[in-house]
Amino acid sequence: MKEESNPRYQINAMKAKYQKMRTVAERELSCSAHNMEHVMRVYTLCLQLAEGEPDIDLDVLIPAALLHDIARVKEDCDETGTTDHALLGAEMAEKILHNFQYSKEKIEQVKHCIIAHRFRSTLEPQTREAQILFDADKLDVLGAVGVARCFMIAGQYNERIYTKISVDEYAEDNLVDSISHGRVKDISKHTPNLEFEIKLKHIPERLYTEKAKKIAQERLSFMTQFFEQLEKEIHGKV
Repeated sequence: MKEESNPRYQINAMKAKYQKMRTVAERELSCSAHNMEHVMRVYTLCLQLAEGEPDIDLDVLIPAALLHDIARVKEDCDETGTTDHALLGAEMAEKILHNFQYSKEKIEQVKHCIIAHRFRSTLEPQTREAQILFDADKLDVLGAVGVARCFMIAGQYNERIYTKISVDEYAEDNLVDSISHGRVKDISKHTPNLEFEIKLKHIPERLYTEKAKKIAQERLSFMTQFFEQLEKEIHGKV
């Protein structure tokens, strides 16, 4: 038997390939809430959501998970607010996957997963792999981890921890196209409670897999209680 056809050789080769991809992604990520810890949590959630699902191509899902935020730092550093890390990330991933000798078909599948993974997007994930990545990425902004990430970002961009403003008024002032699901233009004007109101509380209704919906409801319940308590404390009610 040739070495290349040995199953153990193939498994080890796959692991080595993904480890190299992880290293490539890690070089691109430095911002606190979208670092490799986030990427690896999403990776783990992807595998959990994929378990028991028929016909999931892990050689599409895993690269998509590892590379989905590869352009996030570039978006965060763009003061014009015009860079979309999902679109740019797909372009960057194409070059990376080409170097790993992926077929054109698989590259396009991974690119679709990355393009469709963000919440504030008009493109719906069409494949099961893209839907699983979307769900896994959204789960990581809910629950205790979600609260922690909100305040990591708040500290990073010198945001206030709370502000009282209507969603409509805020959308007009600081969201692209003045719509509630638009991307934030000036993140320094953002706050964790606004992120909860315009995005996080709406996540469960946007998910695709039953596993993710169940986890999301549990995590959202915790978050809702947290932000209710925060509002009370901010206004001296407790």
